[in-house]
Amino acid sequence: MRVVSLLISLSLPVSLAFGQAPSVAPAFDVASVRQSQRAVGPDYNNQLTYSPNGIVARNATLKRLLAEAWRMQVNQIVGPEWLDRNEYDIQANSAAASSIEQKSLMLRSLLAERFNLTTHSETREMRAYELTIGKSGPKIQPMSTEEKGSAHSGFHFHGDLRQFADLLAVQLSIPAAVNPNEPVKAGGPPIPVLDKTGLPGIYDFSVDMHPELGTDGFTLWQRALEDQLGLRLENRKGNVEVLVVDSASKIPTEN
Repeated sequence: MRVVSLLISLSLPVSLAFGQAPSVAPAFDVASVRQSQRAVGPDYNNQLTYSPNGIVARNATLKRLLAEAWRMQVNQIVGPEWLDRNEYDIQANSAAASSIEQKSLMLRSLLAERFNLTTHSETREMRAYELTIGKSGPKIQPMSTEEKGSAHSGFHFHGDLRQFADLLAVQLSIPAAVNPNEPVKAGGPPIPVLDKTGLPGIYDFSVDMHPELGTDGFTLWQRALEDQLGLRLENRKGNVEVLVVDSASKIPTEN
């Protein structure tokens, strides 16, 4: 009998053998996931808003949601074409306030459950920009918990630097202006911008940008980031982590 009882105890999970509860993935307390009633297209979709207790997404593609959940950029999500075409509405909340990082993990659990996701990570060689700290150190400071954002002139940003890197990826896809009377639009898929600053927290700042005819966005941003924010933008080519979607349901499960 002693031998049998010993074998049984060894077959139990380590956490249970030591009286610990198995780890549970963080999840929202209440969540609604639906297909958008009307698709609005790439010029208006992917509207995401964070609150202290949750997240609201309107006409967001699954690719954009996956990028947010895994804290990557859209070009780091690889899978079928419909991931960047079908649009969804999400409203998810938890009882207690949480950080953006925690909400990203909650969103990851929600997407995996409702879309029956199977994914894997790998690295692929591709061109990318890296956002790093400048030689003289950062000139920006994270906001305190009591501080509120204020109105600014110039190119205003509010969020963490991973989100700023996302925004930079779009800005850097805009070609140089050649005619002051014609607006320029983003051309082609954005090149990933990877946040390598290691700076935590939420920031609220503005960048005073001065477009120059014939000068590309990378040069303008590289100059502005170094002078005004104490950050540096570097052009790299190497291994970049990507999330590969092996399978996913186009229609999410019922709420």
